[in-house]
Amino acid sequence: MVPPGKKPAGETSNSNKKCKRYFNEHWKEEFTWLEFDYERKLMFCIECRQALVKNKHGKAENAFTVGTDNFQRHALLRHVTSGAHRQALAVNREQLAFETRVHGHPELRSVVKVEVNPAKVAVLTTVYWMAKEEIPDEKCSSLLNFQKFNLCQALLASEHSEHYHPGSVREMQAAIAKVLHNEDRHRIKASPFVGLVVDETVDVLEHRSLAMFTTTVSPCNGQTSTAFLGSFELPAGEASTVAGKVGEVMRSFGIPTVKLAWLSADSTSLVAERLNGVGTALTSLCPLLTEMHCLSHGSSLLPAETIGTTEYLQKYETTVDAVYRLYSSFRGKSDGLRELRSVLDLCEIDLGSPKAIHWTSIFPAVEAVDSSWPTLVLLLESEAEHSPVARGLCEELKKFQFVAFTKILLDVLPIFQKLSRFFQIEDFDLSILKPIVSATAATLQAQQSTSGQNLQEFLSEMNEHPQDGQEGESRLYYKGIELANCSQVHLKHFEHLKETYLESVRGNLLDRFPTSVLEAISSFSAIFNPKCYPQSLEDIGSYGVSELNFLLQAYSRVVVSERALSDFPLFKRIVFSLSQLSFKDLCVKLVYSSSEMHELFPDFAVLAAIALALPLGSVLAEKISRGRELLKRSRSRRTKDEGLSDLMKIAIDGPAISEFDFALAIEYYESMRESGFIMTQVK
Repeated sequence: MVPPGKKPAGETSNSNKKCKRYFNEHWKEEFTWLEFDYERKLMFCIECRQALVKNKHGKAENAFTVGTDNFQRHALLRHVTSGAHRQALAVNREQLAFETRVHGHPELRSVVKVEVNPAKVAVLTTVYWMAKEEIPDEKCSSLLNFQKFNLCQALLASEHSEHYHPGSVREMQAAIAKVLHNEDRHRIKASPFVGLVVDETVDVLEHRSLAMFTTTVSPCNGQTSTAFLGSFELPAGEASTVAGKVGEVMRSFGIPTVKLAWLSADSTSLVAERLNGVGTALTSLCPLLTEMHCLSHGSSLLPAETIGTTEYLQKYETTVDAVYRLYSSFRGKSDGLRELRSVLDLCEIDLGSPKAIHWTSIFPAVEAVDSSWPTLVLLLESEAEHSPVARGLCEELKKFQFVAFTKILLDVLPIFQKLSRFFQIEDFDLSILKPIVSATAATLQAQQSTSGQNLQEFLSEMNEHPQDGQEGESRLYYKGIELANCSQVHLKHFEHLKETYLESVRGNLLDRFPTSVLEAISSFSAIFNPKCYPQSLEDIGSYGVSELNFLLQAYSRVVVSERALSDFPLFKRIVFSLSQLSFKDLCVKLVYSSSEMHELFPDFAVLAAIALALPLGSVLAEKISRGRELLKRSRSRRTKDEGLSDLMKIAIDGPAISEFDFALAIEYYESMRESGFIMTQVK
């Protein structure tokens, strides 16, 4: 009992507060950096006191360095996620690493901490902004001079030292990227599970590169994060090359193999066998890994490799490519041909690039060819006498098979467009994944025997005229133009082409969404989506048992099956009462380490964390797309990939300038320069 007139240890002395708060000794177990001064009755952070890093205003003091009596758990959570605390952790780690490096050189131990010079910050903010806005490195000098001309006091007031010059832009980018990557490592370490996205691209010179992203889950608040780990050059080789590079990057970022729960392999250039090879190699090392393809990229799910499995597709693409190159710059009055030009702008297609354009997977391009077909044929006919190219194109466009196959593409491509958009929704309903994939596969199969709407309309709109002198043979007209190659042999050949193409597309779809993946995602949705639960409480008795058993078997290494099955009846009743929550909301509530549900249902909290690490959503789709654009544009300006990954990291993941810790970047930069100088002296 506390004697009269005395406050308990840790009681706040702030008389303006409405209630008395006390320091909780158990907080020390959760927050290992926390200390309590029993004499002053203040709590503080050991890490921040040790680092004493100055902020952008030049101050090293904050509530947790001088001590605070704000005895609330929320204050601790805010501090552990603050930039100041993360910066202190990084500085202490760097100091420890530096002391390790110079262990054998006592003369190097007197290292002076970096002072935040406004001029240095001005230079680094310029370099940072240039990377975010994709401004070439060589513009740095002129931008700094321009800022001086505009009387930037930080650059005018003092010199920014010999190290801070335009020739060191890439080194400064590396220091900035290091700050961002250290935050990535912190998130990866804290996350119970990790999702990985592997995206291989090939440029026009056949240089292969591997872009990697991670999805992580914060146990502090249950929120997910997506990070770009880097772009890495690949030598030509088999899947083992890709798998080896993935393993190397995982080790570099400290991703334990037991944490890797999802692999999303996405590529427009890598054949399916190599992608499968990566998954197979990683699965042997990562016991919880589930592999899926093309779930996160914004492009069409219709793979380019389908072209190689159907011979006519190559010929069709060659014809369409010739049409666009011949008429996309047409300056006449025809609306149909102007549509071809608009397609190139809309889809950002560069006809000057030597890289092949897969026209059969670009719906607007096919749609434009279909709508402008009569105009194209008439124009080509008028030029056929003087141009062998125009004559050959005209003959190809007038063939029944060309028009009919265009109609097939108009039936198929919108299906995959809708499917692609589904994966870009941030908080989508996972429960419809299995039904929508099954329905898509069934639709493609049905079109093999019963043609799609566009093909049916084409067949019904054709006019048949008897051919003079040939009994049983007819001439077919479409939109007033006579079609070529319409014999029974040609029609039979087209039926075979249609079936082969549709079956190939359907097979690729099912390969990208294996039954095991659909079953896993469907099971997660059944357990964690309140909207999937029965409408009546009386009906939830046997609900979800088979789905839970599937998940418990798949993740038996990280859950206690008997306990989960015992907890399931109560869990279902609570979820039933939370019908207003979405799938993600419920998972966040379970993963949040301080929530009651996290304490009550530990196994379901584990499964929810796995579900949240699933690499999906609009944020990831945008980052992958941004990465590809940056890689394409940067390589057109750079002869080498040196420093490109750092530049991409800043552009993709860098926060607003006001939110970035330039003081830490300056310390890293000068430490890197100092380390280079020291290594030169030691050698």
